[in-house]
Amino acid sequence: MPALLAVGALASTGCQPEPVPAAPPQESVAPLPQPLPETAPVSSVVPFTMPPPAYTGQLPPIPSSPYPVPRPSEVIQAVYTFAARHPEVLHYVPCFCGCQQSGHSNNDDCFIKSRDAKGRPTWDDHGMT
Repeated sequence: MPALLAVGALASTGCQPEPVPAAPPQESVAPLPQPLPETAPVSSVVPFTMPPPAYTGQLPPIPSSPYPVPRPSEVIQAVYTFAARHPEVLHYVPCFCGCQQSGHSNNDDCFIKSRDAKGRPTWDDHGMT
């Protein structure tokens, strides 16, 4: 008898169409950025400079610090080596420690004070802090 009731219940609802769920609301798409006005050259909006050349030769000794350094010497060596070998990366990374007041314009400046024509670095000890 219970099987007959189940068949009857299915038969009475089987011929009706299933309700179609409402379409999800369309998400608004952000408008595309507008081009800069002709009067504002790109260089005045976003300063762009080419990174210095990478140095592949023998590196000078890592600078010493008059105060205790916050990282092991192996980590400091690796970071300074990366800075010398990959200016194309650090040149585009901003620094957020406030060193812009000292003339730094990117993260490369925290480790490299200057480079000669071949890219050989003169270290800046600022990157140890």
